[in-house]
Amino acid sequence: YLSQCLIGLNLPRQSIETLLHAFIPAAHTDHTHPDAVISLACSADGENWARKLYGERMAWVPYIRPGFTLSKWIGQAVRDASRPKVECVVMGKHGLVTWDDDPRACYDKTIRIIQEAEDFIAEQPGARTAFAVTRAPALAPDRRREIVAQILPVVRGAASVAGRMVARYDDSPDVLGFVGADAPAAGAVAAVGAACPDHLVHTKRIPLFVDWDGANLQSLISNLQSRVAQYVRDYETYFHEHAAPNDKMGNPAPRVVLIPGLGMITTGKDAALAQVSADLYHRAIAVMRGATALDRFVSLTEAESFAIEYWPLELYKLTLRPPDRELAGRIAFITGGASGIGRAAAFRLAAEGAHVVIADVNASGAETVAAEIVKKHGTKRGLAVACDVTNEAQVAEAFRQTALTYGGVDIVVSNAGLAASAPVTETSRAEWDRIYDVLATGYFLVSREAFKIWQAQGTGGSLIFVASKNGLIGSKNAAAYNSAKAAEIHLARSLAEEGGALGARVNVVNPDAVVQGSGIWDAGWREARAKGMGVPPDQLEEAYRQRTTLKTNVYAEDVAEAILFFASDRSAKTTGGILNVDGGLVAAYVR
Repeated sequence: YLSQCLIGLNLPRQSIETLLHAFIPAAHTDHTHPDAVISLACSADGENWARKLYGERMAWVPYIRPGFTLSKWIGQAVRDASRPKVECVVMGKHGLVTWDDDPRACYDKTIRIIQEAEDFIAEQPGARTAFAVTRAPALAPDRRREIVAQILPVVRGAASVAGRMVARYDDSPDVLGFVGADAPAAGAVAAVGAACPDHLVHTKRIPLFVDWDGANLQSLISNLQSRVAQYVRDYETYFHEHAAPNDKMGNPAPRVVLIPGLGMITTGKDAALAQVSADLYHRAIAVMRGATALDRFVSLTEAESFAIEYWPLELYKLTLRPPDRELAGRIAFITGGASGIGRAAAFRLAAEGAHVVIADVNASGAETVAAEIVKKHGTKRGLAVACDVTNEAQVAEAFRQTALTYGGVDIVVSNAGLAASAPVTETSRAEWDRIYDVLATGYFLVSREAFKIWQAQGTGGSLIFVASKNGLIGSKNAAAYNSAKAAEIHLARSLAEEGGALGARVNVVNPDAVVQGSGIWDAGWREARAKGMGVPPDQLEEAYRQRTTLKTNVYAEDVAEAILFFASDRSAKTTGGILNVDGGLVAAYVR
């Protein structure tokens, strides 16, 4: 109907609400989906419950798909002269409509009607018994998060069958109470269907409910893998049973996973959408609880659920989102991300759609970078974690926080660094160990945690070492630094062989003389290198430029481009590689 009334066919589509507002004879209309009112609308005897509460003040409209007919029915109910007391319309399995000529009066009316529904449900005997019996009590908070940090990569990997997904964990009290409930069993109620048509695009018709006794973690992991795979097959069957010839199947993976004792995992193309799925399922839990308090929760039929999920008007909304960027849905973890090359890489990967974890011993610097990424690219796009790469426990905790926040990791940039310059005869054992702890052991510890997640995730990954041309050629007065960088390069080659079976690629970027913004040029390093080259410290950049084949300086942003290449699918068939970003140094040409 709306398309036939357009003046310009190339104009944006009008909302389906346009007709509703047009047919109601009032200046202001509120169409809402409040939990308590939907609880009435989604109970088996919903119309009678609503009439018992509101009496002649309400008009009931049975469920019909939004559009011209629904708007017409509501308009007729509002205009019906034989029912002068009507002040609201309750739509079966859908929501609430109120209206008034004054916007504040309309708002106040909406709030009052919702509050009446909340009070009414709370007074019912069933309100004290709905989901009150606990079959699977929640595990202790620390134990929950210990387990979830291990299973989130499993869920995320299994759910990424049609593109990388971000996973989010939720152990709010209402979620824990619901997933562990009996009489009725939460799994059976959740399998009835969606609590509101508007939820379907973000939660799908039903969640994946994975029963677990809270004891055997390995059995839970195996069960999750098989159950997600079965959910995908069931969704494909659901699609093919109801699809029209031109329908294109969306991502068949679950958007909501419920596990007794642990809580809820939601997925989305990015962290914000995973949060939307979680927010909507909180509302679904409230509706299921309210409807069960009255009698029994009911939902749309399977066929109607499909029709809403693949309704062109709903799908059109998705087309309004910006197109996916190159690293959409991927999680990047960058050590030394608070400054220099790490900071530039964080901004570059975020610009291509990645969610970025900035791990740095400089916690405040990491927070600053993460905040800048969030400000520019949106909520939850950046995460700061304090991490000393020489500390085994801190490295493990940084990856655990990453898994708990995003569900796993795809790109790991090992970049944390430091430098020292001294003749070998003046290099102390403590200084030697300090350099090797960061540049060799630190790179090993980060790699080990990344590989653990990639084993669980099953979707491969990209590990990028930021080494140095000093790892390929020697120089005076830097034996510890040079040999540690050489160790990084050979560690990368070795890990490339181990990572092949996982689909994990390991490559090296070799920068040189990145002076601006780099933390390693502090503490006298600039002066030492300038002295070694026989130039004043303020002429060091020019000396570096003149020694290159291309007569150019190298900046952190240049190295970030090389990191992006290895992080992206552009280098999908490259592992064990070395890419120099040094302006051209003959001695460092890889042979």
